[in-house]
Amino acid sequence: MQLHQNATSGGRFLLAIGITLAILIAEVVGGFWTGSLALLSDAAHVFMDVFALALSYAALRLSSLPPDDRHTYGYHRLEVLAALINGVTLGAVAVEIFREAWARWQNPQPVRSLEMLIIAVIGLIVNLIVAYVLRGSRNEHTENGREDLNVRSAFLHVVGDAISSLGVILAAIIIWRTNWMWVDPLVSALIGALILISSWRVLKSSIHILVEGVPEGISLNEVGQAMAEVAGVNEVHDLHVWNLCSGHVALSAHVVTDDLALSEGDDLMAELKRRLLKYGIEHTTIQFECAACGQGRAISPVCN
Repeated sequence: MQLHQNATSGGRFLLAIGITLAILIAEVVGGFWTGSLALLSDAAHVFMDVFALALSYAALRLSSLPPDDRHTYGYHRLEVLAALINGVTLGAVAVEIFREAWARWQNPQPVRSLEMLIIAVIGLIVNLIVAYVLRGSRNEHTENGREDLNVRSAFLHVVGDAISSLGVILAAIIIWRTNWMWVDPLVSALIGALILISSWRVLKSSIHILVEGVPEGISLNEVGQAMAEVAGVNEVHDLHVWNLCSGHVALSAHVVTDDLALSEGDDLMAELKRRLLKYGIEHTTIQFECAACGQGRAISPVCN
């Protein structure tokens, strides 16, 4: 099933890359032809779209490789690394756009507003098509209500660029009607701010996963209490919950119980795993103990 999803999404990514490359060439040529910094800023964003889509496609293919002796969890975290790189490059592009916008603000340049408008409208239409293509990949790579961060970061690139195209269209109309050349660098700066916000969101999410933080939407205390409320559990400690990658949540914990028969231990383990499914936790490593080891933090209404 996973291989089929990756193959389908891979085809969507290749189609999106091809379409985005075409609009990149059009916007670069159009940006220099019209003299519009806003259009060139949008082209820079589109270039990062191509980079992000290619990187996401590579990560998507590699992440489907099976686990081996050296990578026992498989290669899922390559998707998170791809998202991290996408976030960093987005930030770098935003900084460069701010620099160019400030220079153009101090020294406004004439712009071919009508040609700029036509190219921006074409760019918007193409971006909406690419976003629709990638929307299918988002649906295919959503598990337990949690979306694949790699696919999400690529989708955000394209959506952000569609919004940027709207800004360029607005700037072109204003310049065309009023001849206010300062609108061009202003819209460029707004596009840069939009890119920077997207960069921060992707970086925050990917870094949180890489440092093995508790997944968004999961309360560590709530999980511990749910485990402690199972009949036969006296104490829960050394509890850890983290993401292997987006949508793949893992848990490890020490559970203190009474002296149980092997069959009773199996029943208790099954009930604990059933409770944890409520939080989307499927990969669990639970160690039973007959007496507290004295380490970690107890999360239980019963503490000896």
